[in-house]
This record gives sequence, C-alpha cells and structure tokens, in this order.
Amino acid sequence: MASVSQLQRQFVEYTTSLYNEGYLDDQFTQLQKLQDESNPDFVVEVVSLFFEDSEKLLNNLATALQQKIVDYKQVDSHVHQFKGSSSSIGAQRVTNVCVHFRNYCEEKNLDGCLRCLQQVKHEYILVRNKLEALFRLEQQILQAGGSIPMME
Repeated sequence: MASVSQLQRQFVEYTTSLYNEGYLDDQFTQLQKLQDESNPDFVVEVVSLFFEDSEKLLNNLATALQQKIVDYKQVDSHVHQFKGSSSSIGAQRVTNVCVHFRNYCEEKNLDGCLRCLQQVKHEYILVRNKLEALFRLEQQILQAGGSIPMME
C-alpha cells in the first residue's frame, strides 16, 4: 500500500503532466479553487455533468452528420456548445479541436467535419480517462487519511 506522501507526490506529478501535455488548462485550476469543505465534491460533480453532456453532444453530432442533407448550422450549434462546456472545465485539447470543427462547419466541409468528429471523440475519451484516473487518485489519498495537494 502506497503511503499518503507517495500518493500525494503521484497526484502532483500526474496533474502536472495533464497541464504539460495540454489536456488541461488554467480553467481547471479555477474550478478546483471553487471547491471547499462545504462542497468537497464540486469538481467531480461539474466534470461528471460535462461527461454526460459530452456523450449527448457527440451522439447528436454523429446523427446530424449522417443526414442526407447536413444542417451545418445545427452541427455548428452542437460544436459551439461542446466547445463552451469543454472550455469551462479546462479540457484544452477538446476545445482546440472544436475550433477547427467550427471552421469546417462554416465551410460546409463534410469530410473535414467527419474527421473532426473522430478527433474530438478521441480527445474527449482521452481527457475523460485521465480525469477519471485523477479522481481515483484523489479518492486513494482521502481514504488513506491525507489531503489533496493544491496545485498552483
């Protein structure tokens, strides 16, 4: 069993890597700063809502792009929503793909939109898996009697 200090060091190293690799940006730090004793699960709850919304948006995007006549305004609306929600939790790489995706919507470029859909799904799954791992590490620290290190 890892000690609290080992788990905390792992947490700091893992979190740092998420920022360095561009998965997260400062918005995630801002989200963490809103969490306190009165709302200890704030970040997990907000990110869980992001996961639920993202699944729906990805399904809506896939459906919209499979239509015989693609409504690019509708596709762009879904992408805009996805960009906003990913940006609000600091999912930087998802947000960046959404920017390109919106450009393809504007150009009414179906191939570009389909490529971006695959790319945004890929980035979303990566960030979801990485955040779930981060939350598991937080739980291990708390269960071992430690506190979560604050990132600067």
